[in-house]
Amino acid sequence: MTTVSDTAHALRLRSVSKTFGGVKALQSVDFEVRAGEVHCLAGENGCGKSTLIKIVTGVYSPDPGGEIELFGERVGTTSPTKARALGIAVIWQDLALFPHMTVAENIAFDEMVGVAPRLAFSGRYKGRVRKVLERLNVSLDLDTRLGDLPIAQRQIVAIARALMGEARLVFMDEPTASLTQSETDALLKVVRTLSAQGVAVVFVSHRLAEVIDISERVTVLRDGKLVGVYPTEGMTQFRLGELMTGAQLENVVRAKDRSSALPVLEVKALSRRDEFKDIDLTIRQGEVLGLTGLIGAGRSELAHALIGMNTPDQGEIRLAGSPIRLQSIRDAIARGVAYVSEDRLSLGLIQPQSIADNTVISVLDRILGAFGLISPARQSRLVRHWIDELAVKIGKPADAVSTLSGGNQQRVVLAKWLATEPRLLILDSPTVGVDVGARAGIFRIVRKLADEGLAILLISDEVSEVMFNADRVLHMADGKIVGEYDPHATSVQELEALIYA
Repeated sequence: MTTVSDTAHALRLRSVSKTFGGVKALQSVDFEVRAGEVHCLAGENGCGKSTLIKIVTGVYSPDPGGEIELFGERVGTTSPTKARALGIAVIWQDLALFPHMTVAENIAFDEMVGVAPRLAFSGRYKGRVRKVLERLNVSLDLDTRLGDLPIAQRQIVAIARALMGEARLVFMDEPTASLTQSETDALLKVVRTLSAQGVAVVFVSHRLAEVIDISERVTVLRDGKLVGVYPTEGMTQFRLGELMTGAQLENVVRAKDRSSALPVLEVKALSRRDEFKDIDLTIRQGEVLGLTGLIGAGRSELAHALIGMNTPDQGEIRLAGSPIRLQSIRDAIARGVAYVSEDRLSLGLIQPQSIADNTVISVLDRILGAFGLISPARQSRLVRHWIDELAVKIGKPADAVSTLSGGNQQRVVLAKWLATEPRLLILDSPTVGVDVGARAGIFRIVRKLADEGLAILLISDEVSEVMFNADRVLHMADGKIVGEYDPHATSVQELEALIYA
């Protein structure tokens, strides 16, 4: 029988390695998580985080020579079935839930597999489901179709499903990537509840502030190797970023005075019911205008109006001095407006398609050859130009874009839009799901584009991103612009205090 002392550690890995075709994804990594601990696993994309999780959960078998200990018991290799039976659960970023099923059916899904449909859906599991939700101190309508819930509540459903299987160790992969600040706060409260009940949580996130806030210790991986294990008390975002990248990160204000440059975009009294009201702003040639505020303030809705995805009720948009009324995204492209969406996975890229096809999809008319067919030579030249220009790390242009890291996927999105030769580029949360090192690379590209004369609207809920990378910063709240700030005259802390007041 397992004693309390045996369960002091939920997980211990010793000298665990994993090789794929000669490539060392993990190299002699040690990793441990205590029972009831919230432990962060940090590192850039490709550092080995997902490989480690998949070894623990039985998706991959480790190379010979390593040791795995779960809840005080030595195990050789696991399998997904064995891992679940031991109380290990993973909540991946895509949640792996069923949108057309109810809340109750999703939570009890693993329990209902193999049960006759009439019994499975008769409500026999609802009592247990309610107890699980009570354990999390949350309330949800069990009969609501999951697809009708916001993403934050779907996260709760995924956690509840893990607890339905009596999980003792839960891995959470980027759980807050699509959440507002208030939703993030609510989710972190649930994580603390799990910890207080003795459940070990391994938290993976590119949002370094919440990593430091929620976890007791952080294990840093880089290039498949263990960098170290650090207490989060006293840790800063900058220091953690340096540990993850192995480089000294520069967080300095880069704002330049662009007031004498010609206006590219002028917006006057722009309004759309229930979304934004009386928006006035100007972006000049070579200027990066930052737009920040809480998620839900109307920032993305404003961006959608500027790219032709929706129509304002009133107000005026002028591009290069001429009034315009955009009817569609294609209309916006024709007028020189480009838009990088915050939802890279579903709106920015076609994941099963190749890197090459994603790069040229916005400019197919420019690469046509004889008989109106795509010219492979023209496509190849265009793709190669932008891959080189943006330093996209790829295998082959024919590879599916889904094979790339988050940072390289975002560079492909940029390439797709820059190929349209825009004069205004709208970047809506361009670093969502992108690790700290790749973020720095993306902002170097942004600054280079601005220096070449491109007007850029940079939207982000991370105040440091706009303060360090924009020339001016606008604060948006409740659908209105409520303040304008000079990054040289305002600190990140001062602006955050105003936003979160």
